[in-house]
Amino acid sequence: MAAPLKAAATTTTTGFVPRTVFEVSPSITRSYFLGHHVAALTSMRKVLSNVNLILECRDSRVPLTSANPLLEAACAGRDRLIVYTKSDLCAPASANRWLDRQRSLLAEFHSSRGVGGKFGGGGEGSRDRSSVLFTDERNPRSIQKLIEAIKTRAVAADTLTGLRALVVGMPNAGKSTLLNALRRVGMSLPKAARTGAQPGVTRKLSTPVRVVPEDSAAGIEQGVFVVDTPGVFVPYVSDVEAMLKLSLVGCVKDGMVPAETVADYLLFQLNLRDPSAYADLCAPTNDARLFLDTIALRTGKLLKGGLPSPEQAADWIVQQWRKGSLGRFGLDEVSEESLRNWMAKSRAAEEKQPLSMNQARKKEKEARKAKNIAKRATTAEA
Repeated sequence: MAAPLKAAATTTTTGFVPRTVFEVSPSITRSYFLGHHVAALTSMRKVLSNVNLILECRDSRVPLTSANPLLEAACAGRDRLIVYTKSDLCAPASANRWLDRQRSLLAEFHSSRGVGGKFGGGGEGSRDRSSVLFTDERNPRSIQKLIEAIKTRAVAADTLTGLRALVVGMPNAGKSTLLNALRRVGMSLPKAARTGAQPGVTRKLSTPVRVVPEDSAAGIEQGVFVVDTPGVFVPYVSDVEAMLKLSLVGCVKDGMVPAETVADYLLFQLNLRDPSAYADLCAPTNDARLFLDTIALRTGKLLKGGLPSPEQAADWIVQQWRKGSLGRFGLDEVSEESLRNWMAKSRAAEEKQPLSMNQARKKEKEARKAKNIAKRATTAEA
């Protein structure tokens, strides 16, 4: 959820004007679809018959970009709670009214999918069985709201062996952290799943973890159990900026996209919102190399001979933003118009035969070749 831009900050007293377009090579890595992602999808499909509820985690900073069509297709028709994690990082605490509006739009967007409405859903009879919640694992009240929603579904499921839920999502979307938070708040027990700053900590489906105790009086027999799953990436990301967004929030392992490129994209986003966010480190600039060299000298990220290390500086500054130390904002625009566009784009993609990574690369290569031929022809005529 893209935070509101600070217009006054984009033209400072020094006359600084930020870039309005981020230029990046289309040849950057655009896949992180690993072997254990494929295995995880296969395992999920095998256990779905025993699952009552899907908890799909999406990063609140990229609420649209972190959606995964593969998971949506695999879990289609299942009762689903879409959980927007890390909601504390997508906007400053003072932006309550704005944040409420963003949450309302996303909730309306999901509720209208498949039933028409302002976002262009499909026909009647294909209603999306999804509800939307927002969580901050440091805020027990947000976790308790999720638990209450799960309990409601546990009562409705009326199963004698306990409700089974599967937590799914893109890599590093907060699945294991959410499971641990549910267990901590719901059972007052320590964490059961390993977590880490990099994606790929969870490599296979976990054993069921109880997160809600049995409450026969309320109609919850045996309690609620959640199964953790590995993050699953998409086979190919056609939009270069989407890959940059996923890299910046940590859905992609650091280093897959060059650290300096990710840091440059962060600089671009910071400048659009508030260049003063990094004022203690560097003067406002659009020059990524100057930005990283200055930070390296300020923070001691140096090579032999005292030379600045832009790669180390890039890693450091990205981690600062991920922790919320350089402003809290999302990268996806969430508005009625952007959601309509997203819906139209998703439906167009559904109608096409999905491409493999190699097919997509071949198609892009052919498009670039045709563009270059047309450019040379225009030059020759001139």
